[in-house]
Order: sequence, then C-alpha cells, then structure tokens
Amino acid sequence: MELMQTILAFVVALGILVTVHEYGHYWVARRVGVKILRFSIGFGRGLWSTNKGEDETEFVIAAIPLGGYVKMLDEREGEVPSELRHRAFNNQTLAARTAIVLAGPLANFLFAFVVYWAMYIVGVSGPRPVVGEIIPHSLASMAGLKTGEEIKGVNGQDSPTWDNVFRSATTAILDSTSIVLQVVNEGGYERDVFISLGNISVDDLSRGEFFDKVGFKPYRVPIEPLIGGVIAGDPAALAGIRSGDRVISADGNNIATWLEWVEYVRARPEEAIDLVLLRDGERLTLSLTPKRVERSGKVVGRIGAEVDVSTVVTLPLGTERYGIWQAIPRAIERTGEVVAITCKFLRKMILGEASMQNLSGPISIASYARESAEMGFSRFLDFLGLVSISLGVLNLLPIPLLDGGHLLYYLIEFATRRPVPETVQLIGHQIGLALLLGLMSVAVYNDIMRMM
Repeated sequence: MELMQTILAFVVALGILVTVHEYGHYWVARRVGVKILRFSIGFGRGLWSTNKGEDETEFVIAAIPLGGYVKMLDEREGEVPSELRHRAFNNQTLAARTAIVLAGPLANFLFAFVVYWAMYIVGVSGPRPVVGEIIPHSLASMAGLKTGEEIKGVNGQDSPTWDNVFRSATTAILDSTSIVLQVVNEGGYERDVFISLGNISVDDLSRGEFFDKVGFKPYRVPIEPLIGGVIAGDPAALAGIRSGDRVISADGNNIATWLEWVEYVRARPEEAIDLVLLRDGERLTLSLTPKRVERSGKVVGRIGAEVDVSTVVTLPLGTERYGIWQAIPRAIERTGEVVAITCKFLRKMILGEASMQNLSGPISIASYARESAEMGFSRFLDFLGLVSISLGVLNLLPIPLLDGGHLLYYLIEFATRRPVPETVQLIGHQIGLALLLGLMSVAVYNDIMRMM
C-alpha cells in the first residue's frame, strides 16, 4: 500500500509540474504563430490521445511519466509545405524563439508562486520553534541561547514554525554569514541572539546535522520510555522485549525519557546492553545487542522497537496564514527565497563546495511526494512549489538538450549575428546527453544508498 501511495503521489506531482512547464512553451509558441504538432505528457507509447484546435494538435498522455515535450513544426525535422514555412519554429525571429524556450522555466516559477499563495491562504502549520537542550561550549551556548526560549523571528522575519527558522539559517549558511534570532523567554522578556554560521557547511545542512553544529535541540515534550511494539527478528524481539515494557535503566544508567533511550541505543552499535525493564509491575533484567546500521553517513545502533504512541504528547503548533491579498507578497517573497537558495546550492555543488551526495533522484522525490501528501494539503503544496522551482532552475542550466542550452545558443547567435552551426549543436547535444545521464546516475545511486 505504501509503495502504491508513493507511486501515485509521484505520478500526480510530476504530471502537474511537467504539464505546467510544457504548457509554458506551448502557450507562447501559439501566441507567436508556431504550429504545434504534439503536446505530450510522458514519453514512449501513448496511453491516451486526442486532437484539438485548428491545427489538430495531438495531446498525448504517454506510458513513461518522467517528463514531456512539445513538438513544433520545424524544417530541421522534416519537409514543411511552403505555405506553412512561416509557422515553423526555426523560421521565427531570435526574440520569438528565445521567448518560447524561456517560457517553460518561467511557467514553473509562476506556478510555484501560485501554490505558495494557496498554501499561505490555507495555512501551513508546524511545531513552534521552542529551544530545548543547549550543548555546552557550542555556538548556541556561547551566544547565550537558553532552554525554553521561543524563536519569534530570524533576521527580522517572523518564524512561527521551525521551517521558517531552518530556511533563514540555510540562506545564512549558503552566504557564510550570521543570523540574529529574536527570542522571548517564558516570562515574556524579548532579546536578540547573534549566531555566526560561517563555519557550518552546506553538507551539514543536507545531512540533518544543523542543530548539532549550532549546538541546541528543538524542545520536545518528554516521552516515557514505554515500548509500543517490536519488529520480529530484530534485536529487541530476539532479546525478549515485549510491547508494554518500560525501560528503567541501561548498564546501570537511569533512562527517564524515550529520547534518552534512543540516543543510548544509537551510540552503541554491536555493543551488549544490560537492561532493567518494568513488566506488569515487576522488574526483570535482559541483555540485547543493537545491530549496526548506517544512517546519513553515520554508523548507529538499532534494535527494532517503537514507542508507545499513546504516551506521546503533541508539541504546541504554530501556523503561518494570511488573507487573500496579504498572501501575495509573502508568496512572491517565498518564491524568490527558494529560487535564491536553489541557485546558491547548485553553485556550491559546481564549485565543489557541496557534496554530490546532495543530489536526489526519482526515488527520493517519490518518497518526499508521498510523505508531504500524508502530512496534509499545505505540505503537498509546499513540496510542489519547491520541486517546480528546482525544475525551472535546472532547465535554465546552460547544458545542451535543456532550455538553458538552447538559450546559450541563442546568446551566441545574438553576439555573432548568425545561428550556431547544426554540427556544433549536434556535438553539444551529445555532450549534454552524457552530462545528464551522468547526473541522473549519481542521483539514482544516492537514492539507492539512502534506501540501504
């Protein structure tokens, strides 16, 4: 069932984004008079098709949902009747061809604005940014951040949820700069906390180590270390741990919360742990050895036990919501913010300042699509906006076969007053294909390694 949900969410998300991108090309091409032969969502054999419009354009949904294309009349791809030559793409002015190619990525950016606008009208919720444990001698500790303080803003921007804090910190890390947190304590006293993030790398962000590097943890409501279930064949089940057991101590160390228990296990892969449990009012002693697993590049211990969800107390939530008109500037700001972060991230990867492990392929995207859909409509809109912008930015890269490659050819044509020779374009397309296949291979490899 989870696999089916993942595939469905992926197909829906990618279908929407590809349709938006290709419709941008289609809409502008129609406006400048180019004849459209086919509008396809997906590649390969057509599953459904129909012909519409004066030009009898064929609209197709194809079997492989990994992209799409708009096929236009073009003398380079076949014989064109003399009466239709003025409607062939290759015979359009440089400005018209540039507008057609540029329209796809711009449609993705416009779509991102629309979904962010809708998201802020509906409202996006998340845990309020309340500070938990402070790690001694860390950046947060030296800055004077205190446990229990709530982050009300970052660099003057409101932060009702941790998402807002993390996005602002991401921008600061990409710029190798600092952030100013506007915090308030439980007594209502407000103050500013200055934290320099220049020594934190982009890879620290992508590996989920931001809080460890800064030196604090989000506040979590203490959860009792009560076992809710165990996985058959894993160390917990093999050691005799059962649902309903409460962890009292490990190797003589008292365990007061579920988080303490998780961290204790994670720090001891393949090390025997002597446990004291409470079961049906009686204490018993067991021994188990966590198995060794790799998570985000780290080796950790895992026993295959989950918390009793009936004991979990939800955190107080913050919500970012605006009226119809107030949501417009916020959506514009959010779109620009994500575009800037995406471009800076790509720049660091190209310069070797960020690991290629940050690339995600179709497997990860499908997983994110399912998870965001499960979290609610607003989160799914957020996901669509992010991927739409990523698609737009990637298509603007000056790589032949992508929109950015065509724009590069047009820039050369503008400078030299003559088109790039077709033989040069063909060589460029072959190089571009090799680059894209290489990038896709790295992305799929990263996906597989994350799954493993």
